[in-house]
Amino acid sequence: MGRISISCLFPASWHFSVSSQVLPRLLLPSLRQLLLIGLVLGVAGLLYLLFVTGKGHAGWIEKENHFHRHLARVTDVEATDTSNPNLNYGLVVDCGSSGSRVFVYCWPHHNGNPHELLDIRQMRDQHRKPVVMKIKPGISELAVTPEKASDYIYPLLSFAAQHIPKNKHQETPLYILCTAGMRILPDSQQEALLEDLRTDIPVNFNFLFSDSHVEVISGKQEGVYAWIGINFVLGRFNHVHNDGEAVVEVQFPGGDQQEALVRKRTAGVLDMGGVSTQIAYEVPKTVSFASPQQEEVAKNLLAEFNLGCDAHRTEHVYRVYVSTFLGFGGNAARRRYEDGLVRNTATRNKLLGQRLGETADAPLLDPCLPPDLRDEVGPPAQRLHLGGTGDFDQCRQLLQPFLNRTDDTHTSLNGVYQPAIDYDNSQFYGFSEFYYCTEDVLRMGGDYNSSKYAQAAKSYCATQWKTLKDRFDSGLYASHADLHRLKYQCFKSAWIYEVLHSGFSFPADYKSLKTALLVYDKEVQWTLGAILYRTRFLPLRDIQQETLKAVHSHWRHSFSFVNNHYLFLACFLVVVLSILLYLLRLRRISRRATQRCTPSSVPWLEEGLSSPTIPITL
Repeated sequence: MGRISISCLFPASWHFSVSSQVLPRLLLPSLRQLLLIGLVLGVAGLLYLLFVTGKGHAGWIEKENHFHRHLARVTDVEATDTSNPNLNYGLVVDCGSSGSRVFVYCWPHHNGNPHELLDIRQMRDQHRKPVVMKIKPGISELAVTPEKASDYIYPLLSFAAQHIPKNKHQETPLYILCTAGMRILPDSQQEALLEDLRTDIPVNFNFLFSDSHVEVISGKQEGVYAWIGINFVLGRFNHVHNDGEAVVEVQFPGGDQQEALVRKRTAGVLDMGGVSTQIAYEVPKTVSFASPQQEEVAKNLLAEFNLGCDAHRTEHVYRVYVSTFLGFGGNAARRRYEDGLVRNTATRNKLLGQRLGETADAPLLDPCLPPDLRDEVGPPAQRLHLGGTGDFDQCRQLLQPFLNRTDDTHTSLNGVYQPAIDYDNSQFYGFSEFYYCTEDVLRMGGDYNSSKYAQAAKSYCATQWKTLKDRFDSGLYASHADLHRLKYQCFKSAWIYEVLHSGFSFPADYKSLKTALLVYDKEVQWTLGAILYRTRFLPLRDIQQETLKAVHSHWRHSFSFVNNHYLFLACFLVVVLSILLYLLRLRRISRRATQRCTPSSVPWLEEGLSSPTIPITL
């Protein structure tokens, strides 16, 4: 009987031979057995692909995203690498009432994922300082000489041009946005100033600049930009949320979605300056109105916008309520309060024939000033002498009429419409005076607790003025706190409390308000939200480039054996098929050999000759 020898040179040289009688039982199964073996091996390969490689790939992506999110917080404070050709730049000039500032931002190429926004950060110089420059006075001071507007703005743009690589100027968008100071000017003077900027800036600079890039923005726009900037830094626009993170259901009017969109909960913003107070927060649910008049007012206070680059996607569509209240800032409220004291006291003195408050010996008692503190208010012809009594609760009661509340439902300060807030599933950040008033003197900045805050404010108001000054001289208060802060801290503490709880109707037990000066150790400007919103369509360019690049380079990436598990499975199936085909061939060879090996047809068996060897090489 003949023998079949098998030898292989890869992966190592080896050789063996078996008898043709034994071979059918070992290596030559039936066709049904071959199909069963192939099916089992194929299923095993598919299971490996689905449960091992798929899970590993998803886990790798999740770990990579988690790594990049934490890496961004670190690199955000590093000096910007201007030699990186993949960085893009953008400029925003904030033309405010007291001065103008230029902010330089930068961001890498978009990663091609339409679900994500641009990773915009503030540019930092070699000393890791933000690239910012400010000049005074405000551009509104040039109302009578509008031809000087471009000369006024030139130092800011020249400063920014020095920090941005020259080969990037032509693709760097420039936005000049004017706020409060320009809003009070007549339209003709506004347009004259803006026209000078539109005409002269393209002559002197090569930035990406068009007529629509310079404008006077409304208070509503400014509030929306501030809300965008803060939530962007907080990471609330990244919809990949982990277990335990707060989420909210969002409904869109007229949407065709069968289910409400669930995404990360955004943060509301409270901001109180010296002149005005502002509130901004997302309204995730559709709202109803008590009357057509209220609906008309609400249209001017609700802003619905899409931060994503695809107008057909709703994952980055937000409905935000923004309202600004002029005269409700800390200093403006104090002036209104003092004007009321002067008018009411003059009327009372005239009716009753008294001279209360006209001299320092007979001052008008003011519960919003610390005990023993003396103050003078009013115009020179109507000077009113005040003497503090330091009664926090009484001060609060005197301030309530200045909120101008009404009995209408869903209203706040001045009777202005305010959509309902889900206090059980919301979070707010309080900036500026909300922080200064809780931290500078009371040292309670951060998580807000109304009862502890009221107790601390009551204790401060009741403290003698001399004691407060001694504490100030000893350095017990914040370094930037001054005597003006100490003098009016009692009043502002009561005003903050009333605005928050009586004006905006926050419950006394609300636990999700944080007062802050910085977000992640950074001062967040509304200009960040402005450039994020105005450059929202730029990712489309990068997405198209990434798509083309992926098409042309797909063949290269597909040959990565380590990372491409599909290639591994294909090779595995090819090997299995080759083995099956080879075994079928051996089966046919064995049958032919068996048919030939009979006593009559194989004379060398009778002669005792050694059996010949049939070599087969793989």
